[in-house]
Amino acid sequence: MNILMFTNTYRPIVGGVSESVQRLKNRLQAEGHRVLVVAPKMRGQPRREKDVVRVAAVQHFNGSDFSLPVPIPGQLFEAIEDFDPDIIHSHHPFLLGDTAARAADTYGLPLVFTHHTLYEHYTHYVPGDSPRMQRFAVALSTEYTRLCEAVIAPSESIRDLLLRRGANVNITVAPSGVDTRRFGRGDGTMLRLRLGIPRGAYVVGHVGRLAKEKNLPFLAEAVARLLQWQRDAHFLVVGDGDARECMQQEARRYGVESRFHFTGRLQGQALIDAYHAMDVFAFASHSETQGMVLVEAMAAGLPVVAITAPGVREVLRDGSNGRLLMHDDSMGMTMALDDLADPERRRSMSVAAHGVAAMFDESRCAARCLEVYRRAIAVGGAFSHADDNTWERVRSRLGAEWHMLLHRGRVLRSLLQDEPSDRATGIDSEIHDTAPK
Repeated sequence: MNILMFTNTYRPIVGGVSESVQRLKNRLQAEGHRVLVVAPKMRGQPRREKDVVRVAAVQHFNGSDFSLPVPIPGQLFEAIEDFDPDIIHSHHPFLLGDTAARAADTYGLPLVFTHHTLYEHYTHYVPGDSPRMQRFAVALSTEYTRLCEAVIAPSESIRDLLLRRGANVNITVAPSGVDTRRFGRGDGTMLRLRLGIPRGAYVVGHVGRLAKEKNLPFLAEAVARLLQWQRDAHFLVVGDGDARECMQQEARRYGVESRFHFTGRLQGQALIDAYHAMDVFAFASHSETQGMVLVEAMAAGLPVVAITAPGVREVLRDGSNGRLLMHDDSMGMTMALDDLADPERRRSMSVAAHGVAAMFDESRCAARCLEVYRRAIAVGGAFSHADDNTWERVRSRLGAEWHMLLHRGRVLRSLLQDEPSDRATGIDSEIHDTAPK
Protein backbone atom coordinates (compact mmCIF):
# COMPACT_ATOMS: atom_id res chain seq x y z
CA MET A 1 0.00 0.00 0.00
CA ASN A 2 1.20 3.55 -0.80
CA ILE A 3 0.41 5.86 2.13
CA LEU A 4 0.81 9.64 1.87
CA MET A 5 1.03 11.45 5.24
CA PHE A 6 0.75 15.16 6.01
CA THR A 7 1.98 16.59 9.32
CA ASN A 8 2.74 20.08 10.65
CA THR A 9 5.35 18.71 13.08
CA TYR A 10 8.16 16.32 12.24
CA ARG A 11 11.80 15.79 13.06
CA PRO A 12 13.83 17.50 14.46
CA ILE A 13 10.89 18.54 16.69
CA VAL A 14 10.65 16.32 19.76
CA GLY A 15 7.01 15.89 20.69
CA GLY A 16 4.08 13.53 20.71
CA VAL A 17 2.76 14.05 17.17
CA SER A 18 6.22 14.13 15.59
CA GLU A 19 7.19 10.91 17.36
CA SER A 20 3.86 9.26 16.50
CA VAL A 21 4.21 10.01 12.79
CA GLN A 22 7.83 8.83 12.66
CA ARG A 23 7.07 5.60 14.51
CA LEU A 24 4.04 4.80 12.37
CA LYS A 25 5.99 5.53 9.18
CA ASN A 26 8.89 3.32 10.24
CA ARG A 27 6.64 0.46 11.32
CA LEU A 28 4.56 0.52 8.13
CA GLN A 29 7.70 0.56 6.01
CA ALA A 30 9.13 -2.35 8.01
CA GLU A 31 6.02 -4.31 7.04
CA GLY A 32 6.56 -3.63 3.35
CA HIS A 33 4.37 -0.58 2.73
CA ARG A 34 5.55 2.62 1.02
CA VAL A 35 5.14 5.85 3.00
CA LEU A 36 5.77 9.44 1.91
CA VAL A 37 5.61 12.22 4.53
CA VAL A 38 4.88 15.87 3.70
CA ALA A 39 6.20 18.14 6.47
CA PRO A 40 7.44 21.71 7.00
CA LYS A 41 11.01 22.78 6.45
CA MET A 42 12.73 23.26 9.83
CA ARG A 43 16.10 24.35 11.08
CA GLY A 44 18.17 21.35 12.07
CA GLN A 45 16.30 18.90 9.85
CA PRO A 46 18.39 16.03 8.40
CA ARG A 47 20.30 17.05 5.30
CA ARG A 48 19.27 13.90 3.51
CA GLU A 49 15.87 12.40 4.13
CA LYS A 50 14.31 9.45 2.43
CA ASP A 51 10.57 9.46 1.77
CA VAL A 52 10.02 13.03 3.06
CA VAL A 53 8.92 16.12 1.12
CA ARG A 54 9.46 19.46 2.86
CA VAL A 55 7.42 22.63 2.24
CA ALA A 56 8.26 26.23 3.12
CA ALA A 57 7.54 27.24 6.72
CA VAL A 58 7.88 30.15 9.17
CA GLN A 59 10.33 29.05 11.87
CA HIS A 60 9.58 29.22 15.64
CA PHE A 61 6.02 30.47 15.25
CA ASN A 62 5.10 32.98 17.99
CA GLY A 63 8.14 31.96 20.05
CA SER A 64 7.23 28.25 20.12
CA ASP A 65 9.25 25.22 19.03
CA PHE A 66 6.95 24.78 16.06
CA SER A 67 7.33 25.79 12.42
CA LEU A 68 4.28 27.25 10.69
CA PRO A 69 3.93 25.63 7.25
CA VAL A 70 3.17 27.88 4.31
CA PRO A 71 1.75 25.21 2.02
CA ILE A 72 2.02 25.76 -1.71
CA PRO A 73 -0.02 22.92 -3.18
CA GLY A 74 1.46 23.39 -6.66
CA GLN A 75 4.91 22.31 -5.52
CA LEU A 76 3.51 19.02 -4.24
CA PHE A 77 1.58 17.79 -7.24
CA GLU A 78 4.56 16.29 -9.05
CA ALA A 79 5.74 14.45 -5.91
CA ILE A 80 2.23 13.16 -5.23
CA GLU A 81 1.75 11.95 -8.78
CA ASP A 82 5.14 10.23 -8.80
CA PHE A 83 4.31 8.49 -5.50
CA ASP A 84 0.84 7.40 -6.72
CA PRO A 85 -0.76 7.05 -3.24
CA ASP A 86 -3.60 4.70 -2.37
CA ILE A 87 -4.69 6.76 0.63
CA ILE A 88 -3.91 10.05 2.40
CA HIS A 89 -3.42 10.25 6.17
CA SER A 90 -3.61 13.73 7.72
CA HIS A 91 -2.24 14.33 11.21
CA HIS A 92 -3.59 17.91 11.63
CA PRO A 93 -6.90 19.63 10.76
CA PHE A 94 -5.31 22.86 9.45
CA LEU A 95 -2.31 24.17 7.44
CA LEU A 96 -0.86 21.00 5.89
CA GLY A 97 -4.07 19.29 6.98
CA ASP A 98 -5.87 21.59 4.53
CA THR A 99 -3.36 20.60 1.86
CA ALA A 100 -4.05 16.94 2.62
CA ALA A 101 -7.78 17.49 2.16
CA ARG A 102 -7.20 19.33 -1.13
CA ALA A 103 -4.94 16.54 -2.38
CA ALA A 104 -7.48 13.87 -1.44
CA ASP A 105 -10.24 15.78 -3.23
CA THR A 106 -8.08 16.55 -6.24
CA TYR A 107 -6.95 12.96 -6.77
CA GLY A 108 -10.12 11.19 -5.65
CA LEU A 109 -8.38 9.47 -2.72
CA PRO A 110 -9.72 8.44 0.70
CA LEU A 111 -8.71 10.80 3.52
CA VAL A 112 -7.99 9.53 7.06
CA PHE A 113 -7.38 11.93 9.96
CA THR A 114 -5.80 11.22 13.36
CA HIS A 115 -7.07 13.61 16.05
CA HIS A 116 -3.81 13.73 18.02
CA THR A 117 -4.35 16.94 19.96
CA LEU A 118 -6.88 18.85 22.04
CA TYR A 119 -6.23 22.01 20.03
CA GLU A 120 -8.18 24.26 22.39
CA HIS A 121 -5.40 23.80 24.96
CA TYR A 122 -2.82 25.24 22.54
CA THR A 123 -4.43 28.54 21.50
CA HIS A 124 -1.97 30.49 23.68
CA TYR A 125 0.50 30.03 20.82
CA VAL A 126 -1.77 32.16 18.62
CA PRO A 127 -1.92 35.96 19.00
CA GLY A 128 -5.27 37.00 20.47
CA ASP A 129 -5.79 33.86 22.55
CA SER A 130 -9.32 33.93 23.96
CA PRO A 131 -12.34 31.71 24.66
CA ARG A 132 -13.51 32.53 21.15
CA MET A 133 -10.24 31.20 19.75
CA GLN A 134 -10.72 28.03 21.78
CA ARG A 135 -14.20 27.59 20.33
CA PHE A 136 -12.77 28.14 16.87
CA ALA A 137 -10.16 25.41 17.46
CA VAL A 138 -12.90 22.97 18.52
CA ALA A 139 -15.11 23.85 15.53
CA LEU A 140 -12.20 23.60 13.09
CA SER A 141 -11.09 20.13 14.19
CA THR A 142 -14.67 18.83 14.46
CA GLU A 143 -15.68 20.03 11.00
CA TYR A 144 -12.46 18.66 9.52
CA THR A 145 -13.49 15.13 10.50
CA ARG A 146 -16.46 15.49 8.13
CA LEU A 147 -14.08 15.88 5.20
CA CYS A 148 -12.66 12.44 5.95
CA GLU A 149 -13.68 8.89 5.13
CA ALA A 150 -12.42 7.77 8.55
CA VAL A 151 -11.07 9.23 11.79
CA ILE A 152 -8.53 7.73 14.18
CA ALA A 153 -8.77 8.64 17.86
CA PRO A 154 -5.73 7.87 20.03
CA SER A 155 -7.91 6.95 23.02
CA GLU A 156 -11.47 6.02 23.92
CA SER A 157 -11.86 9.30 25.81
CA ILE A 158 -11.09 11.30 22.67
CA ARG A 159 -13.46 9.15 20.58
CA ASP A 160 -16.27 9.84 23.04
CA LEU A 161 -15.45 13.54 23.12
CA LEU A 162 -15.49 13.79 19.32
CA LEU A 163 -18.83 12.02 19.12
CA ARG A 164 -20.34 14.45 21.65
CA ARG A 165 -19.06 17.31 19.55
CA GLY A 166 -20.82 15.99 16.46
CA ALA A 167 -17.78 14.70 14.57
CA ASN A 168 -17.76 12.08 11.83
CA VAL A 169 -19.02 8.91 13.52
CA ASN A 170 -16.61 6.63 11.61
CA ILE A 171 -14.02 6.69 14.41
CA THR A 172 -11.54 3.95 15.27
CA VAL A 173 -9.45 3.98 18.45
CA ALA A 174 -5.79 3.36 17.56
CA PRO A 175 -3.23 4.78 19.98
CA SER A 176 0.24 5.63 18.73
CA GLY A 177 2.52 2.73 19.35
CA VAL A 178 5.71 2.31 21.34
CA ASP A 179 8.56 -0.09 20.65
CA THR A 180 8.06 -1.71 24.03
CA ARG A 181 10.95 -4.15 23.65
CA ARG A 182 13.40 -1.32 22.96
CA PHE A 183 12.14 0.85 25.84
CA GLY A 184 12.43 -2.14 28.13
CA ARG A 185 16.19 -2.29 27.59
CA GLY A 186 18.09 0.54 29.23
CA ASP A 187 20.61 1.38 31.91
CA GLY A 188 20.33 4.55 33.95
CA THR A 189 23.50 4.02 35.97
CA MET A 190 25.72 6.36 33.96
CA LEU A 191 23.14 9.17 33.88
CA ARG A 192 22.71 8.99 37.65
CA LEU A 193 26.47 9.09 38.05
CA ARG A 194 26.84 12.07 35.70
CA LEU A 195 24.13 14.04 37.52
CA GLY A 196 25.44 13.19 40.98
CA ILE A 197 22.40 11.11 41.95
CA PRO A 198 23.33 8.32 44.38
CA ARG A 199 22.71 4.76 43.22
CA GLY A 200 20.16 4.10 45.97
CA ALA A 201 18.32 7.45 45.76
CA TYR A 202 14.58 7.60 45.08
CA VAL A 203 14.17 9.30 41.68
CA VAL A 204 10.91 10.78 40.44
CA GLY A 205 11.02 11.42 36.70
CA HIS A 206 9.18 13.36 34.02
CA VAL A 207 9.58 13.43 30.22
CA GLY A 208 8.05 15.93 27.81
CA ARG A 209 8.06 19.44 26.42
CA LEU A 210 8.28 21.95 29.26
CA ALA A 211 5.35 24.00 28.01
CA LYS A 212 2.51 25.98 29.56
CA GLU A 213 -0.19 23.46 28.69
CA LYS A 214 1.57 20.63 30.57
CA ASN A 215 0.56 21.83 34.08
CA LEU A 216 4.20 21.86 35.19
CA PRO A 217 4.11 24.45 38.03
CA PHE A 218 1.64 22.15 39.79
CA LEU A 219 3.87 19.12 39.19
CA ALA A 220 7.00 20.93 40.34
CA GLU A 221 5.34 22.05 43.57
CA ALA A 222 4.16 18.52 44.40
CA VAL A 223 7.59 17.02 43.74
CA ALA A 224 9.44 19.81 45.55
CA ARG A 225 7.35 19.13 48.64
CA LEU A 226 8.23 15.43 48.35
CA LEU A 227 11.93 16.30 48.20
CA GLN A 228 11.50 18.27 51.42
CA TRP A 229 10.04 15.17 53.04
CA GLN A 230 12.45 12.67 51.46
CA ARG A 231 16.02 13.95 51.86
CA ASP A 232 17.44 11.28 49.53
CA ALA A 233 14.88 11.87 46.75
CA HIS A 234 15.66 13.57 43.42
CA PHE A 235 13.63 14.88 40.47
CA LEU A 236 14.86 14.04 36.94
CA VAL A 237 13.28 16.13 34.16
CA VAL A 238 13.87 15.26 30.49
CA GLY A 239 12.85 17.95 28.03
CA ASP A 240 13.09 21.69 27.61
CA GLY A 241 10.89 24.73 27.14
CA ASP A 242 9.68 27.98 28.67
CA ALA A 243 8.13 26.28 31.71
CA ARG A 244 11.55 25.21 32.97
CA GLU A 245 11.97 28.56 34.72
CA CYS A 246 8.74 28.26 36.72
CA MET A 247 9.72 24.71 37.75
CA GLN A 248 13.07 25.99 38.98
CA GLN A 249 11.26 28.71 40.92
CA GLU A 250 9.25 26.07 42.77
CA ALA A 251 12.46 24.17 43.54
CA ARG A 252 14.04 27.32 44.97
CA ARG A 253 10.92 28.13 46.97
CA TYR A 254 11.17 24.75 48.72
CA GLY A 255 14.96 24.84 48.98
CA VAL A 256 15.53 21.72 46.89
CA GLU A 257 16.98 23.18 43.68
CA SER A 258 20.14 21.05 43.97
CA ARG A 259 18.00 17.91 43.58
CA PHE A 260 16.08 19.12 40.52
CA HIS A 261 17.98 17.79 37.48
CA PHE A 262 17.19 19.04 33.95
CA THR A 263 18.77 17.05 31.10
CA GLY A 264 17.31 18.97 28.17
CA ARG A 265 15.93 17.04 25.21
CA LEU A 266 17.06 13.43 24.82
CA GLN A 267 16.42 10.97 22.02
CA GLY A 268 17.18 7.40 21.15
CA GLN A 269 19.02 5.27 23.67
CA ALA A 270 19.82 8.33 25.81
CA LEU A 271 16.08 8.83 26.37
CA ILE A 272 15.55 5.15 27.17
CA ASP A 273 18.43 5.19 29.65
CA ALA A 274 16.89 8.26 31.30
CA TYR A 275 13.67 6.33 31.93
CA HIS A 276 15.75 3.57 33.50
CA ALA A 277 17.40 6.11 35.81
CA MET A 278 13.95 6.79 37.33
CA ASP A 279 12.00 4.86 39.97
CA VAL A 280 8.57 6.36 39.29
CA PHE A 281 7.09 8.58 36.58
CA ALA A 282 5.06 11.72 37.44
CA PHE A 283 2.65 13.39 35.01
CA ALA A 284 0.14 16.22 35.46
CA SER A 285 -0.93 17.37 31.98
CA HIS A 286 -4.61 17.82 31.12
CA SER A 287 -3.97 18.37 27.41
CA GLU A 288 -3.00 14.84 26.35
CA THR A 289 -5.08 12.76 23.97
CA GLN A 290 -3.14 9.60 24.73
CA GLY A 291 -0.56 8.43 27.22
CA MET A 292 2.41 7.79 24.93
CA VAL A 293 5.10 8.92 27.39
CA LEU A 294 3.26 6.98 30.09
CA VAL A 295 3.47 3.84 27.95
CA GLU A 296 7.17 4.49 27.35
CA ALA A 297 7.67 4.80 31.11
CA MET A 298 5.69 1.62 31.76
CA ALA A 299 7.68 -0.26 29.12
CA ALA A 300 10.72 0.68 31.21
CA GLY A 301 8.97 -0.83 34.25
CA LEU A 302 8.01 2.44 35.96
CA PRO A 303 4.87 2.90 38.06
CA VAL A 304 3.10 6.16 37.12
CA VAL A 305 1.48 8.85 39.25
CA ALA A 306 -0.73 11.13 37.14
CA ILE A 307 -3.81 13.35 37.02
CA THR A 308 -6.79 11.89 35.17
CA ALA A 309 -7.12 13.14 31.58
CA PRO A 310 -8.13 11.78 28.18
CA GLY A 311 -5.63 9.10 27.25
CA VAL A 312 -4.14 8.89 30.73
CA ARG A 313 -6.94 6.83 32.23
CA GLU A 314 -6.75 4.38 29.31
CA VAL A 315 -3.32 3.23 30.44
CA LEU A 316 -3.20 3.95 34.18
CA ARG A 317 -5.06 1.72 36.66
CA ASP A 318 -5.12 3.23 40.12
CA GLY A 319 -3.45 0.91 42.61
CA SER A 320 -2.30 -1.52 39.91
CA ASN A 321 0.39 0.09 37.75
CA GLY A 322 0.48 3.41 39.62
CA ARG A 323 -1.77 6.05 41.14
CA LEU A 324 -4.46 7.97 39.25
CA LEU A 325 -5.60 11.21 40.91
CA MET A 326 -9.03 12.59 40.05
CA HIS A 327 -8.12 16.30 40.16
CA ASP A 328 -5.26 18.73 40.73
CA ASP A 329 -4.53 17.91 44.36
CA SER A 330 -0.93 18.95 44.97
CA MET A 331 -0.76 17.39 48.43
CA GLY A 332 -2.43 14.24 47.09
CA MET A 333 0.22 13.87 44.40
CA THR A 334 2.99 14.44 46.94
CA MET A 335 1.54 11.75 49.20
CA ALA A 336 1.14 9.30 46.28
CA LEU A 337 4.77 9.81 45.29
CA ASP A 338 5.85 9.47 48.91
CA ASP A 339 3.94 6.19 49.19
CA LEU A 340 5.84 4.78 46.19
CA ALA A 341 9.20 5.55 47.77
CA ASP A 342 8.84 2.05 49.25
CA PRO A 343 10.54 -0.41 46.82
CA GLU A 344 8.15 -3.19 47.81
CA ARG A 345 5.13 -1.13 46.76
CA ARG A 346 6.78 -0.35 43.44
CA ARG A 347 7.74 -3.94 42.65
CA SER A 348 4.26 -5.32 41.89
CA MET A 349 3.28 -2.11 40.09
CA SER A 350 6.33 -2.46 37.86
CA VAL A 351 5.17 -5.91 36.72
CA ALA A 352 1.69 -4.54 36.00
CA ALA A 353 3.21 -1.60 34.11
CA HIS A 354 5.04 -3.97 31.75
CA GLY A 355 1.77 -5.81 31.09
CA VAL A 356 -0.16 -2.66 30.19
CA ALA A 357 2.65 -1.36 27.96
CA ALA A 358 2.59 -4.59 25.92
CA MET A 359 -0.98 -3.79 24.83
CA PHE A 360 0.29 -0.60 23.18
CA ASP A 361 3.18 -2.07 21.23
CA GLU A 362 3.68 -0.30 17.90
CA SER A 363 3.01 -3.48 15.89
CA ARG A 364 -0.55 -3.67 17.25
CA CYS A 365 -1.16 0.01 16.62
CA ALA A 366 0.13 -0.12 13.05
CA ALA A 367 -2.16 -3.09 12.37
CA ARG A 368 -5.16 -1.02 13.51
CA CYS A 369 -4.20 1.84 11.20
CA LEU A 370 -3.82 -0.53 8.25
CA GLU A 371 -7.29 -1.90 8.90
CA VAL A 372 -8.67 1.66 8.87
CA TYR A 373 -6.92 2.32 5.56
CA ARG A 374 -8.28 -0.86 3.99
CA ARG A 375 -11.85 -0.10 5.06
CA ALA A 376 -11.62 3.48 3.77
CA ILE A 377 -10.31 2.28 0.41
CA ALA A 378 -12.96 -0.44 0.20
CA VAL A 379 -15.77 2.08 0.77
CA GLY A 380 -14.63 4.70 -1.72
CA GLY A 381 -12.27 2.75 -3.92
CA ALA A 382 -8.70 3.87 -4.55
CA PHE A 383 -8.77 6.14 -7.61
CA SER A 384 -6.27 8.70 -8.86
CA HIS A 385 -6.68 11.64 -11.24
CA ALA A 386 -2.92 11.64 -11.84
CA ASP A 387 -3.37 10.52 -15.47
CA ASP A 388 -6.19 12.95 -16.33
CA ASN A 389 -5.66 15.52 -19.03
CA THR A 390 -4.77 19.11 -18.17
CA TRP A 391 -8.36 20.39 -18.10
CA GLU A 392 -9.52 17.55 -15.84
CA ARG A 393 -6.68 18.29 -13.44
CA VAL A 394 -7.55 21.98 -13.31
CA ARG A 395 -11.22 21.18 -12.77
CA SER A 396 -10.46 18.75 -9.94
CA ARG A 397 -8.22 21.33 -8.24
CA LEU A 398 -10.90 24.00 -8.50
CA GLY A 399 -13.40 21.54 -7.07
CA ALA A 400 -11.08 20.86 -4.14
CA GLU A 401 -10.77 24.61 -3.43
CA TRP A 402 -14.55 24.96 -3.53
CA HIS A 403 -14.99 22.13 -1.03
CA MET A 404 -12.41 23.72 1.29
CA LEU A 405 -14.31 27.01 1.07
CA LEU A 406 -17.50 25.20 2.07
CA HIS A 407 -15.60 23.62 4.95
CA ARG A 408 -14.50 27.02 6.22
CA GLY A 409 -18.08 28.25 5.93
CA ARG A 410 -19.30 25.37 8.10
CA VAL A 411 -16.62 26.16 10.69
CA LEU A 412 -17.70 29.81 10.88
CA ARG A 413 -21.40 28.87 11.01
CA SER A 414 -20.71 26.42 13.83
CA LEU A 415 -18.78 29.10 15.71
CA LEU A 416 -21.51 31.71 15.29
CA GLN A 417 -24.21 29.29 16.43
CA ASP A 418 -22.39 28.59 19.71
CA GLU A 419 -23.30 30.62 22.75
CA PRO A 420 -20.03 32.19 23.97
CA SER A 421 -20.97 31.91 27.63
CA ASP A 422 -21.65 28.19 27.27
CA ARG A 423 -18.63 27.32 25.19
CA ALA A 424 -16.20 29.46 27.16
CA THR A 425 -16.91 27.46 30.29
CA GLY A 426 -17.74 24.15 28.67
CA ILE A 427 -14.58 23.08 26.88
CA ASP A 428 -12.74 21.85 29.94
CA SER A 429 -15.85 20.45 31.62
CA GLU A 430 -16.76 18.30 28.62
CA ILE A 431 -13.27 16.78 28.71
CA HIS A 432 -13.49 15.98 32.42
CA ASP A 433 -16.99 14.56 31.89
CA THR A 434 -15.28 11.56 30.28
CA ALA A 435 -13.76 10.62 33.62
CA PRO A 436 -15.19 7.51 35.28
CA LYS A 437 -17.95 8.38 37.72
